[in-house]
Amino acid sequence: MSDQLLIKDSRTNKEFSVPITNDTIKATDLRQIKVKDDDFGMMTYDPAFMNTASCVSRITYIDGDKGILRYRGYPIDQLAEKCSYLEVAYLLLHGELPTKVQLENWTYSITHHTLIHENIKKFMDGFNYDAHPMGMLVSTLAAMSTFYPDSKNIFSAESRQMQIYRLIGKVPTIAAFAFRHHLGQPYVYPDNDLSYPGNFLSMLFKMTEPKYKVNPVLERALDILFILHADHEQNCSANVMRSIGSSQADPFVSAAGAAAALYGPLHGGANEQVLRMLREIGSKDKVADFVKKIKSGEGGRLMGFGHRVYKNYDPRAKIIKTTAESVFEVTGKNPLLEIAIELERIALQDEYFVKRKLYPNVDFYSGIIYEALGFPSEVFTVLFAIPRMSGWLAQWQELLLDPDQKIARPRQVYLGSGERNFVPVEKRG
Repeated sequence: MSDQLLIKDSRTNKEFSVPITNDTIKATDLRQIKVKDDDFGMMTYDPAFMNTASCVSRITYIDGDKGILRYRGYPIDQLAEKCSYLEVAYLLLHGELPTKVQLENWTYSITHHTLIHENIKKFMDGFNYDAHPMGMLVSTLAAMSTFYPDSKNIFSAESRQMQIYRLIGKVPTIAAFAFRHHLGQPYVYPDNDLSYPGNFLSMLFKMTEPKYKVNPVLERALDILFILHADHEQNCSANVMRSIGSSQADPFVSAAGAAAALYGPLHGGANEQVLRMLREIGSKDKVADFVKKIKSGEGGRLMGFGHRVYKNYDPRAKIIKTTAESVFEVTGKNPLLEIAIELERIALQDEYFVKRKLYPNVDFYSGIIYEALGFPSEVFTVLFAIPRMSGWLAQWQELLLDPDQKIARPRQVYLGSGERNFVPVEKRG
């Protein structure tokens, strides 16, 4: 006999048995619990999906209490140390790390889909010079759906693969064009001789030189940041990607919706908030006073600490802190780093923060690195979206191939008015 959850309804004194599989019960099995035969049946109420699994996934594993993050079973620290971002993207989408030949073919296919249609470039030209780069990215991703009508053939494995090449290949180009447009500078076309992060840096920062010379330290640092941001289980934007994808929309508009979710300051914009906080503190010797204000409730929120999932030190934060040191050897130390290190030191020793499990997360150091690399803060979320594209596509493809999945349609608990009769406007009080 399988594991069962026995439920006694105190309203009727009836007992019900619900099967347990993988430490979960099916919400629809609760429908049998009724007071009257014509009742809809019992539902669960779970705002923001705090304790509801919406899918079965084999992509990313997180144990927040232990500070564990794995892609397809591989610990994030091993992947960040030994892999390139394109290797990790292949892993997320195919389930296994590529062989040498597979990686060469994969890299070639991504590299040769980096150019965007000239009319897409004209579309981007229509934005104001001060348009937010993330707004440009979201809009351009959605517009790309009209350039690739074959993308609607989502149940063709060949078509899906083509859209994966296109989206992973083109999103750095769109992001770089949005950056250059924001600065009023001419666009730089992709250079297929460069690596994935190297090509992105070239499109961002190349000026009049015939060939952009990529600094290998900064190139590797960006690659590591891309790996750390590639996927993160059923986060807000991944949930949106799956929800839109469940309607069988094409991957371009689905990715646009996911990017729009990432645009929010509670999701992709958190590292920008960290920089604002560090600038507000001003100097290392003012950190202690700032912490006192936080504890007393007078100083707002401690940005970059704590996480919805992690109740331990975010494993990505440890890797980013190490990466920051190599970046600053090239760029010079960001003056905000001393403030950040002191803030981390005090917070990790203070019982107030330890008791609340407020440990540094991935956003705490990433913004400092991005700023050292020459990115203005409004571009930070775009830098998040580039690597997350592979994770979104992996989640989208898994959804399409899962026979249990249907169009997303949550239930609600209705507490509004009962039936009422219409009153003409002249008789309304």
